[in-house]
Amino acid sequence: MNPPFRKIIHIDMDAFYASVEQHDHPELRGKPLAVGGSQRRGVVAAASYEARNYGVRSAMPGARAAEKCPHLIFVKPRFDRYKEISNQIRQIFYDYTDLVEPLSLDEAFLDVTENKKGLPSATLIAEEIRRRIHQETGLTASAGISINKFLAKVASDINKPNGQKLIAPDEVILFLEELKIEKFFGVGAVTARKMKSLGIFNGRDLKEKDLLFLTRNFGKSGLHYHRIVRGEQNSPVRPNRVRKSIGAERTFSESVFGRDIDGELNRIFEIWVNRIAQNSARGKTVTLKYRYDDFETHTRSSTAPNYISTREELGEQVDQILESTAIERPVRLLGLTLSQLEPKASGREGTQLTLEF
Repeated sequence: MNPPFRKIIHIDMDAFYASVEQHDHPELRGKPLAVGGSQRRGVVAAASYEARNYGVRSAMPGARAAEKCPHLIFVKPRFDRYKEISNQIRQIFYDYTDLVEPLSLDEAFLDVTENKKGLPSATLIAEEIRRRIHQETGLTASAGISINKFLAKVASDINKPNGQKLIAPDEVILFLEELKIEKFFGVGAVTARKMKSLGIFNGRDLKEKDLLFLTRNFGKSGLHYHRIVRGEQNSPVRPNRVRKSIGAERTFSESVFGRDIDGELNRIFEIWVNRIAQNSARGKTVTLKYRYDDFETHTRSSTAPNYISTREELGEQVDQILESTAIERPVRLLGLTLSQLEPKASGREGTQLTLEF
């Protein structure tokens, strides 16, 4: 391993689907909960930590989960809601870096070797992101920080829930040597059994096998195992989409109406304007989103003739929308979005920074 190293963060939401349900329904907090499945049929999509204490796990048949935890509460999944919060969390990620690779609704890799905040370490960035996720969604996340995606992902599971783990460059080799073989990327249950039959139980055992031995026993994957145990996993963080909008929204535990809407919208406006400024973004279309108690959702938009970005310009568009919009009932969600963003120049000048972990 030769420096400079990349700074990779893996963010993993804690029991995401179940935590969303407990957040939105306070009466479920502290209780064993399964999202999906039932006592007779179906499969558990996610389990709260209270349910996990009884051995309930995702992908477990509902009937089996009910046997393990007779007082388990089953709730139907609400994927639109999970996607909504996932998008909100990703907006936070983009405040720090455009190099975001979502793996699912509840986890993503971030490359913060160079970051928009200019923070001196990836550890500080992970702490701030986790704090913001909790402040803005009420949910907790765990993080792993290291020199590549594999190590960051392994690290994020070590101090769950609501924790983080750093594997610094000078700790990588010892960590890999002590890591159980089934924890290595690309080692499934069948491969793990074969490795153990060959006397390979951890990274140290794997490292002792030369490349010829590994390729003879594992084919093309042998080269992968030879490299990964030496910390040579250099797959880049691959963003899978161009950012098309910048938004801020909030879902309320209790619906708001009348003057309360104005106050909440002002708070959302401040967060939104700051995000636009942090991303040096300009756009044309401003959209107001609101959702009633019965989940009926509306959007109202206003498009400026030119690209806008200042507080005054954005506020003018919001005012125009509000003048022609009648919010007739209490709402459970409010949001603002700027879209039709101005394309950024493809070239980028800058100095490669050496950041502390």
